[in-house]
Amino acid sequence: MENPERLIGRERECEELKWAVESNRSELVVLYGRRRVGKTFLVRRFFKDRYTFYYVGAHRQKKKVQLQNFREMLVRYSGKNDLPQLTNWHEAFLHLEAYLEQCTDNRKVLFFDEMPWIDTQGSEFVDELEYFWSNWVQQRDDIVLVACGSATSWMKDKIEDNQGGLHNRITHRIYLRPFYLNECKTYLREHGFDWNDYQILQCYMLFGGVPYYLSLLRPYLSLPENVDTLVFHPGGDLSNEFNELYNALFNKADRYITIVKLLSTKRQGFTRKEIEEATGFGGGGLTKMLDNLDRCDFIVSYAQFGNKNKQTLYRLSDFYTLFYFHFVKGNRSHDEHYWQHHLTDRSVEAWQGFTFEEVCLRHLPHIKQGLGISGMATEASSWRFVPQKGDERKGAQVDLIIKRADKIIHLVEMKFSETPFVITKAYEQKLNERKSLFMEMAKVTHGVVHTFVTPMGIARGAHSSIAHSQLTTRDLFAPLWRS
Repeated sequence: MENPERLIGRERECEELKWAVESNRSELVVLYGRRRVGKTFLVRRFFKDRYTFYYVGAHRQKKKVQLQNFREMLVRYSGKNDLPQLTNWHEAFLHLEAYLEQCTDNRKVLFFDEMPWIDTQGSEFVDELEYFWSNWVQQRDDIVLVACGSATSWMKDKIEDNQGGLHNRITHRIYLRPFYLNECKTYLREHGFDWNDYQILQCYMLFGGVPYYLSLLRPYLSLPENVDTLVFHPGGDLSNEFNELYNALFNKADRYITIVKLLSTKRQGFTRKEIEEATGFGGGGLTKMLDNLDRCDFIVSYAQFGNKNKQTLYRLSDFYTLFYFHFVKGNRSHDEHYWQHHLTDRSVEAWQGFTFEEVCLRHLPHIKQGLGISGMATEASSWRFVPQKGDERKGAQVDLIIKRADKIIHLVEMKFSETPFVITKAYEQKLNERKSLFMEMAKVTHGVVHTFVTPMGIARGAHSSIAHSQLTTRDLFAPLWRS
């Protein structure tokens, strides 16, 4: 029998689970994160598939089917074939209690996977889970319940913010983020890939750090060949991923898709007011949708420099969604080798430029580490200037500003290039003009510097001295130091 696949990264998450298992009280662990990010895999590897009870919700199945599946798992774990058919969740939890009462495990680990799918309309699952916890588990000190789900909005609304029997009962909240670049590199190396850092960076720009997507790649194919096989071949594993992804996570998925489609059209991002005007959505409904997209790692919000509460910018940050809207949706070419045939197109070059910015934003801790300010208090924000009517000045934007506690402000330039990036005289002049405008509008008088993040660094030249500091893929791929 082959050795099981090794768990890569996730040290902090494993420490949290270990703490829960080794405590002397009952623990309620909420594990959430984007779909395909490896939540189930983390739990399986940590517990080595040894649970006192395990149950996974079935997607788009009615209450009757969910209860049938629950009963089957009870039969499997308890060994009692004479369990009656279950008609409601109150009965289900009573039988679970009876089984656990007879169980001799010192710590009884219950793993409920895809919990949002269990809570079908009118099922009263959450009510009975509350009752089970507050009236039975709370009287014991040997239960570890791991509640897992990809529908992060449901996990927050129904479990984290629960005002009933689960109120203030959560003892551990574990957010599972996508891999960073160094973790992707480790994963690919262990699966037989010999890609260099630049190729892995390109892979990240397509699929992000989502372990499931990485698991579909084949080491005997080049990256472009992998993309064509997965996305552009009929029946490819990711040919219908976009629709599956959003429909599995959100009710009224078309409304969420409207928002991310809009955000895909402008790399600088949109303010809430601009989103309202473009989509017609507003009020609490829009707030909830933006929050849900943020929790599921599809979008990211950045405050404007010097103004934390107004003019927040929302950007699309999910790499696969960015790729989908630019090259997959509406593609009628029927070219099974589309990506190989279009790699040198200007549209691909432009997409790489703004997608690299998203890579850098996702690796803000690495940028701080590369600058030697990991232990310093900082604020990350963006800034943009939109001239009013009659103002002859040009608009300007900085997508990442890092303000340090020692009053230094980094205006971060994120530039994608296959070779060392060349700063021309014209570009140096543009940077100086924008810096002056920023200092004027933000009322900053000193301490503003230019920082560059580029794959291959900056080419030495007559104008390269404008860069106060520079980071490369080496910094983005560096393991983060433990604080």
